[in-house]
Amino acid sequence: MTTKPLLILIAGPYRSGTDGDPQAMAANLARLETAAWPVFAAGHLPVIGEWIALPVLRSAGAGPTDPLADRVLYPAADRLLAHCDAVLRLPGASAGADQDVATALRRGLPVYHDVTEIPRLAPLETA
Repeated sequence: MTTKPLLILIAGPYRSGTDGDPQAMAANLARLETAAWPVFAAGHLPVIGEWIALPVLRSAGAGPTDPLADRVLYPAADRLLAHCDAVLRLPGASAGADQDVATALRRGLPVYHDVTEIPRLAPLETA
């Protein structure tokens, strides 16, 4: 058990394997978001890099397939990781998620591969 809530980055495929298909990217984001409740129910604060990066892109008049995306998505995750306490790496091929894991390990942050590995601060509740 931990004594304070952790800020946990949920990392996994977003654009990978989608060929720029907006519906496939939306499905990947929804899959990432399914991990948010278990992280929160364990007493922590989940965050997904796209929750930060996509509004930044929209405010620049761009989207996730725009050339600007590479200059926003990866740097946003890197900046976010400067504030995170851990990473939850979900399955699936993703260069960005792999980069998040490498950054976390370099910074000495724990990387979990299943929500059951995350130390609980609060008992698991139901939605």
